[in-house]
Amino acid sequence: MSYDEEQARKSRVVVETPTARREVVESESVRAPERKGVSAGMVGVLVVVAIALMTILVLFWMGSQPTTDQNANLAAQQAPPPPQTTIVQQPAAQPQQPIIIQQPAPVTQPAPIIVNSGSAAGGTATNPNDDSSIQAAIDKQLTDDTTLSTLGITATVMNGKVTLLGTVKTDGLKSQVEKVVRKVKGVKAVDNQISVIP
Repeated sequence: MSYDEEQARKSRVVVETPTARREVVESESVRAPERKGVSAGMVGVLVVVAIALMTILVLFWMGSQPTTDQNANLAAQQAPPPPQTTIVQQPAAQPQQPIIIQQPAPVTQPAPIIVNSGSAAGGTATNPNDDSSIQAAIDKQLTDDTTLSTLGITATVMNGKVTLLGTVKTDGLKSQVEKVVRKVKGVKAVDNQISVIP
């Protein structure tokens, strides 16, 4: 076994007495064995490197997994639902008046078109194509006018009678919408149910 360090200490003690003189020499040496193996600092560095490598491998493995299902779910959650329009019609035994339940329509959504396939008992029969052409003309007039196109007014036509729904900020806008609709060819009556909310 070899030794790395050796420390030596020598001391000399002289003791004189009247009858004798005595000299004592002491030598002391301390030897430290040579360190073999790995130090504690090196073990710590190896542990940190091993953890870093394992983390990189796990992240690489997770990144290579297919993520199409997760992306599809995320896209489905972020897409806003389209506004719903529900149109309920009463039975044909009574005069047909549509009941319309509608959320406020965005500017880009065209107004719903209601076309009846027949006439009510005792009512006058008009051509459904007339109602659809009147509806198309009203929609065009409302979208072409820059003031009215941003209001989100809904117009429905049944047997030449136009029902207006929506909200505006002034009475002047309400009457302006009605005047524009009355000018459309084929309109027999206008039921203006537009609410004024300042």
